[in-house]
Amino acid sequence: MVDLSKIRNIGITAHIDSGKTTLSERILYYTGRIHQIIEVRDKSGSGPTLDAMDLEREKGITIQSASTYFRWQDYHINLIDTPGHIDFTVEVERALRVLDGAILVLCGVAGVQSQTITVDRQIRRYNVSRLAFINKLDRSGANPDKVVQQMKEKLNLRPVLVTMPIGLEESFVGVVDLLKMKAIYFEGENGEKVVEKEIPKELIEETEYRRIQMIETLADFDDEIAEMYLSDVQVPTEKIISSLRKATISHFVTPVYVGSAKKNKGVQPLLDGVGMFLPNPSEREYEAFDLDKNESKVKLQCTPDKPFVGLAFKLEDGRYGQLTYMRIYQGKVSKGDMIYNVKSKKKIKVPRIVRMHAQEMSDIETAIAGDIVAMFGVECYSGDTFTDGTVNYSLQSMYVPTPVIELSVAPKEKTALNNFSKALNRFQKEDPTFQVFRDEETGETVVKGMGELHLEIYLERIKREYNCEVVVGQPKVAYRETITKKAEFNYIHKKQTGGAGQFARVAGYIEPIDASEGKEYEFVDKIVGGVISREFIPACDKGFQEQLKEGILVGKPVVNVRVVLNDGQTHPVDSSEMAFKLASKYAIKEVLPKAKPVILEPIMKLEVTAPEEFQGVIIGQINQRRGIIINTRVDSGFVVVEAEVPLKEMFGYSSSLRGVTQGKGEFTMEFLRYSPVPNSVQEELVEEYKRLKKQ
Repeated sequence: MVDLSKIRNIGITAHIDSGKTTLSERILYYTGRIHQIIEVRDKSGSGPTLDAMDLEREKGITIQSASTYFRWQDYHINLIDTPGHIDFTVEVERALRVLDGAILVLCGVAGVQSQTITVDRQIRRYNVSRLAFINKLDRSGANPDKVVQQMKEKLNLRPVLVTMPIGLEESFVGVVDLLKMKAIYFEGENGEKVVEKEIPKELIEETEYRRIQMIETLADFDDEIAEMYLSDVQVPTEKIISSLRKATISHFVTPVYVGSAKKNKGVQPLLDGVGMFLPNPSEREYEAFDLDKNESKVKLQCTPDKPFVGLAFKLEDGRYGQLTYMRIYQGKVSKGDMIYNVKSKKKIKVPRIVRMHAQEMSDIETAIAGDIVAMFGVECYSGDTFTDGTVNYSLQSMYVPTPVIELSVAPKEKTALNNFSKALNRFQKEDPTFQVFRDEETGETVVKGMGELHLEIYLERIKREYNCEVVVGQPKVAYRETITKKAEFNYIHKKQTGGAGQFARVAGYIEPIDASEGKEYEFVDKIVGGVISREFIPACDKGFQEQLKEGILVGKPVVNVRVVLNDGQTHPVDSSEMAFKLASKYAIKEVLPKAKPVILEPIMKLEVTAPEEFQGVIIGQINQRRGIIINTRVDSGFVVVEAEVPLKEMFGYSSSLRGVTQGKGEFTMEFLRYSPVPNSVQEELVEEYKRLKKQ
């Protein structure tokens, strides 16, 4: 059994195209998991190990997070490589939810980009300790000092360089380890031979200065180091390492390594850093909610002899049925054990446990606290908690972002309907940001997702994996509705139909909630004196919620509203749950027009990068699309434009950007917030909705 202190659960995260998958490939090569390096854009058709899906290899991007494990010295490391593209952000969320540490990869030329900021926010959300790796130092314009400065300014981190480069761009030949104070070169065909030499004379002064900088930063965290530093006593390397480890685990500093994964330089010292500075599973605090004690928080203990608690964080439908990836937080689980799904209340026997290495799997008999494994035959949804049945704990699931784009889809051939339904059911179960619903008015099947690429990939997968051609409608924006003023309601529902009648009166008011509170709906029960019987209150709440699913302007969900119920009336014979539910529905329908409803549209955060000479046309294009320029900066011949643009105006943007920048411009876009649409746009949308309803 592996010593718990030697286990590391880590993920690799970054902005798109920073070199995550290339770095993962090098790590697998140096740790002996693979015997040949394959580049991301390899033309032979056999792509990197962790990009196992054909689509990933064709497009040169990571779509699904891939899991693997390896040994480095005496450490057992579970690694998850995550996508960089914002459309697959849920893959990053689910990986970080179950990891103890992360490697944040930054491009040595571009530095901190828009997606880096998003990934950093996700790392903070799950309280994950991190190392940073500044990659691509062999490229022209590489400047690690600039990247370190951006980490301070844009990410509010305290970066500490642990290695520094020997030369830059074409003359980048190796790194200096500031802990050992040795120059490290990477020889052999693929940089597999790590050779330590004395530091080049011309760099001695700079390395000493950078080591002092490291000690100064740690002196703010560690009083013992501060005393040594102020007394001019030499701080031993062992002391620096132990202090840096504590400071990293408590999120005080971020150790920074430098290198070039593509040129096979700087990766092995980074692996040493994973063992030295990132926490083992027992050094992280994890909590569960005890459902038997009113959801009070319980600290989980990372030991095999406590009751089993695990979280299913990712599902895959493979050749042998559903593969459920699980992180084990407490206790242990063996093949043949009965485990209990807390949400569905079902008992399941574990038929098979495997460790994953991309698509390959190796069977194991037992998994213990701290492990990340996969199981066959365990039916569940992503985010379900499992226990051994002796405790009733639930783990907090991951954050799921809101889908912002929708498409109507249908199979080309009626005969493929069965495969089409199977595909939609499977993808919906695997990916919580891919949602499917039926539009009752048009009878169409509508899929929702995080962006054009997200839906494009799923439609391509339906075609390939289920042999089903799909007819696709025009992309539509997932609008919402909200209200802008408080309005009161007082509604009586009564029906007399021979025999028992129906009677219910509900009164109160509806008011807007500020979007910054993050509540889409809130119900406040202010009923006193039993004017509405206690048993009917939940039915009122249900009725309000049901009616708010469809607004009166364009039939979209009404969000950011608070419904306060403060009066009503119950009939001793004719009142029922159904009567109160209906009264609540009609009350909302009647009051919405008085509350000045408006349509909300998704506003996207856009970042465009292109050669400097195209700055004018890019800004012009964004202005035409109702965009607001937030910031522009010029960086080594490239202009970076940050803007906020309505999603409605962004369809087809990639081809028009390529057109005006001779194919040299690129952009990233992510959901920022919902905002009211301008009046002229609202009128257009309402007219279009009325026209469609008449058809």
